[in-house]
Amino acid sequence: MATESWPPNIAKAAALLRPRGVAVVAAGDAPPLPFAENTFDLVASRHPVTTWWEEIARVLRPGGVYFSQQVGPASVFELVEYFLGAQPLEVRHRRHPDRARASAEAAGLEVVDLRTESLRTEFFDVGAVIYFLRKVIWMVPGFTVARYRPQLKALHDRIQVDGPFVAHTTRFLIEARKPS
Repeated sequence: MATESWPPNIAKAAALLRPRGVAVVAAGDAPPLPFAENTFDLVASRHPVTTWWEEIARVLRPGGVYFSQQVGPASVFELVEYFLGAQPLEVRHRRHPDRARASAEAAGLEVVDLRTESLRTEFFDVGAVIYFLRKVIWMVPGFTVARYRPQLKALHDRIQVDGPFVAHTTRFLIEARKPS
């Protein structure tokens, strides 16, 4: 079973997953999850915008596991801050693994494993930067080439002289278990 909250993706997800025997359930952007208590042995999530720890704990069976790959703190912020300037610490650390651990534990889950990684991300030309920022629209809200033309030109010149623009993508894996 899978959930999806963004209406354009519900039909796409169903078309891809139904042939594999997976039902897709439309879920809202806020709790509760549309499932009874103690339903699942495993809940998995990749890149959740918000992790509803209390709901995860509610729908897991005793001994059940939550496993997730999440975006970590200040992911690709070298690029974000190039366009938007320095960001407050609260914004930089919004998706910190320590917060995830504390929230999971507050919901009654036991964190079994927590791993973090910072990966080098290289942009070899401004075309790649433009493509990235148009796909990941929340990184630089309101990004358009016209609006950021001077910064893009300066970045182009910098890449031509110094080589690729380097940023760091951060991720963390968390595994949490509902006590038996």
